Amino acid sequence: MFSEEKVAQMAAYLLLKRGGRMAYLKLMKLLYLSNRKSMLSYGRMMGEDSLFSMQHGPVMSTTLDLIKGKAPISGDYWYSLIQTVGHDVMLRTDPRQMDSDEIFDELSRADVRILDEIYSQYGHMNRFELRDMTHLQEVCPEWHDPGRSCTPIDKLEIFLSDGKTYEEASRIIESMNESQKLKEFSSQLT
Repeated sequence: MFSEEKVAQMAAYLLLKRGGRMAYLKLMKLLYLSNRKSMLSYGRMMGEDSLFSMQHGPVMSTTLDLIKGKAPISGDYWYSLIQTVGHDVMLRTDPRQMDSDEIFDELSRADVRILDEIYSQYGHMNRFELRDMTHLQEVCPEWHDPGRSCTPIDKLEIFLSDGKTYEEASRIIESMNESQKLKEFSSQLT
């Protein structure tokens, strides 16, 4: 189940590290790489978004729709934190006036460690360098060029590329799916 709050906080955290503004293509790649790292490290996605191969590399689909203002959800929480200006995204609040304890309450310490690690590793790259890097088989072998279309990314490929056996990868994905169903069920109770 997509978590708008968590994905918005992931994006806001990365934007805060960059001074409050960056190209949305760069943000999308950093978010994707963070989500991918979370899957490989902990067997869970950070924001529970759908993953797709697109012309400019792998993306988190609903997150990209929020950035472009075309999401199938209201996006109220996202838009309270983040705005898109041309090809950039930026924080709506001056970073010096943000209360990080309040704004990042959906992020676990493990999430923050991953975001920090991905930003430290790739934050210096520009949007086109990041895009090109995510096209490389040794970085994101799950991405397949769809041309001008888009195709779903097979999570199994992500785990297999990390050295997991088919059985291990299948168990992790099954656990992720069960967790997803539990979240959907519990959200109906409230």
